[in-house]
Amino acid sequence: MRRFLLLCMLIFTLMAGMSSALAAATVRAVLFYSPRCGHCHMVISEHLPPLQQRYGDQLQILMIDVDQAQGAALYREAIAVYAIPEARRGVPTMIIGDTVLVGSVEIPERLPGLVETLLAGGGSDWPPIPGLADLLAAVPTSAPAPPTLPPATAETPPFLRDLPANALAVVVLAGMLLTVMWAGITWSRPAQPPTRWRDRSIPLLAIGGMVVAGYLTFIETTGAPAICGPVGDCNAVQQSEFARLSGIIPVGAVGIAGYGAILAVWVAAHSKAGAQMAPVLPVLALIGVLVSIYLTFLEPFVIGATCLWCLTSAVIMTGLLWLSMPYRQRSTSREHARR
Repeated sequence: MRRFLLLCMLIFTLMAGMSSALAAATVRAVLFYSPRCGHCHMVISEHLPPLQQRYGDQLQILMIDVDQAQGAALYREAIAVYAIPEARRGVPTMIIGDTVLVGSVEIPERLPGLVETLLAGGGSDWPPIPGLADLLAAVPTSAPAPPTLPPATAETPPFLRDLPANALAVVVLAGMLLTVMWAGITWSRPAQPPTRWRDRSIPLLAIGGMVVAGYLTFIETTGAPAICGPVGDCNAVQQSEFARLSGIIPVGAVGIAGYGAILAVWVAAHSKAGAQMAPVLPVLALIGVLVSIYLTFLEPFVIGATCLWCLTSAVIMTGLLWLSMPYRQRSTSREHARR
């Protein structure tokens, strides 16, 4: 009986020691975000508060705004240290232990399990990102709320945040405006019958536009990082509040519907029963270009980032307007593709 009591005391002591060590363990993580990123707001406002409430001081998250110069520099260092591939570059990005989590889907799914694992292993220190120690020395880390970078004294104008890409967006925007002006001037003039190559190009462009819009819809609905080109920041655009209409409908889905409608009308116009539908083609394309003008304007002047996929869609829709202009009058629509 005496040995049994000693054994129980020993087990109790070990369990108390393990509980004490576990309680003392702390997991520290860094979250790169942008105030313009809708997915970032989702992670910060919906997914992190329950974890902070559950773990308290055992979970410390340093939130770094990549729109600020210091935050952008730290993010570049993190990309280099952790060899983050281009396809996974974008915010929100969380670095916890040796793991990099990206997006509003991956972070909520994997973060709770990682926190439990790291706490059981004694916790984790701040990621070894060059320059992070200087930031930690300047902000409090014991506050209940996650610390953030101090506000900048002067905010960089949106257009200057990515000058090469935003300048390209302005060029595309100017091209669309000129095309709309040309369409308005020539709309009431007699139209020539569309040539065969012009007629056959419409469905090809419409299908290409649906592919681009479909990819954008996938990015906007899943939160997966977009594969961007050599210039621009597709992820900043797709994660902004403007990526969804009324915060619900992905803009890419609207694009799919628009291109699909143009394709359906083109098919109907080539049938005997639907030939009268041909004048609808330039109307749909004009609406699409006007929507593209609005969205393209937002990129350099409001969001401060440009998406090459979005510019590609804008160029395709502008091309569809130019190709479909001969169909604006019923007299020419009956003679489509004769030349």
